[in-house]
Amino acid sequence: MKQFPLQGRTLALLAVIPPLLALFIYVGLRSGPLAPVAVTLVSVESRAVTPALFGIGTVETRYTYRIGPTFAGRIKRLDVHVGDQVKAGQLLGEMDPVDLDDRVRSQESALKSAQAVVREAQARQAYAETQARRYERLRTLRSASEELASTKRQELQIAEAALSAAREELGRARANREGLVAQRSNLRLIAPVDGIVAARDADPGTTIVAGQSVVEVIDPTSFWVSVRFDQVSASGLAGGLPARIVLRSHSGTMLEGHVLRVEPRADAVTEEILAKVIFNSIPQPLPPLGELAEVTVELPTLAAAPVVSNAAIHRNGDSVGVWTIADGDLHFTPVKLGAADLDGYVQVREGLKDGDQVVTYSEKALTESSRFHVVDRIPGVSK
Repeated sequence: MKQFPLQGRTLALLAVIPPLLALFIYVGLRSGPLAPVAVTLVSVESRAVTPALFGIGTVETRYTYRIGPTFAGRIKRLDVHVGDQVKAGQLLGEMDPVDLDDRVRSQESALKSAQAVVREAQARQAYAETQARRYERLRTLRSASEELASTKRQELQIAEAALSAAREELGRARANREGLVAQRSNLRLIAPVDGIVAARDADPGTTIVAGQSVVEVIDPTSFWVSVRFDQVSASGLAGGLPARIVLRSHSGTMLEGHVLRVEPRADAVTEEILAKVIFNSIPQPLPPLGELAEVTVELPTLAAAPVVSNAAIHRNGDSVGVWTIADGDLHFTPVKLGAADLDGYVQVREGLKDGDQVVTYSEKALTESSRFHVVDRIPGVSK
C-alpha cells in the first residue's frame, strides 16, 4: 500500500488544530452556553416569623360635614374661607331670606287672630254654660219648660264645638309660624363641630338648591388612612393591630397608629381588603386629604418553622417550589407555603425540612438537566 508523504504545512496544521479545538471546547464548557450555571445555596432552618402586611392608602377624615341650606335660595353672605378654623356653633354664612320675614310676620298676625277667636269662643262657651245651668235649675223649679232648657243645652254644645274648632285653628296657626321660624333659622349656616373649612363650594350671590353643600368642614381629630391590602396575604388582619404609617410628604418620618377596623366589603376587582388605620397622635401640620401613605401592619409572631427566602421560590408549570440539591443533582421540589414577613422569609409548611440545601439565586433559569457550580455570591445580586 502506498503511503502519502506528510508535507510540512500539514504537520503544522495538525500540531495547531487539536490544541485550538481543545481550547474552544474548554472555553465553551466553562464560559459559553454550555457552561455550568453559578448558583448560591442556603440551608433551610427553622425560625419564628413575624408576618407583616404592607399596603398603600390615602389620608381621609372620618367625619366630614357638608353644610348647606335645606331649601333653594341665594347666598347672602359667607364669612369663612378654605383653611379657616371654626368653632362649634359659629355662624359661617347666611342665605337670603327673600320674603320669608314677611311670611313670618303674616303668620304672627294669623296667630294673634286665632288667639282672639279662641278667646271669643271661650266667652261664648262660658255664657252658654251659665245659661244651660240656669235654665236647668228653672226647669227643676218648674219655672221654665223642658223645651227651653233643652235649647240652652244645645247652645252650650254648639259653643263648645266652636271653641274646639277655634283651638284647632290656633294650633294650626302656631304650627305654621313655628315652621316658618324654623325655615328662617335654617338660613343660617352654623358649624356643627370644631373643625377646619376644607372646601367652599359657592360664593355670595350664588343660587343654591336644597341639600347642596356650600361649606365643607372636617374634624381634624378624625384623620385616618383608608388602606388596601392584598387579599392573599391579609390573613390575620384585624382591628387593634399596631401599624406604622409613612406619609409620602414625610418619607423620613414613621408615625405610629393602629388598625381601627377591617371593612366588611372587599374590592372584588383588585382582590384587595380595605381597612381603616388611625393615627395614635394626629400629625402636625395636618397632612392634606388624599395624600398617599404607606402602611405596615404587624401581625402576631408565629411559632418557629422551616423558612426559605422569597428569592428561592419559583413556579414550574402549575407547581410552586424551590430548586434543591441532593446527591449532586438539581431537583425541583414543590412546597406549600405559609406566612411571610417583610424581611423576605416565607414559612414552608410542606416539602422541606431543616438542613435541605436550596438554591437562592442563579445566573439563569434552571432545569433538571442544568449543570451548576456553587458560588458564594453572584455579581449584581444582593446576598
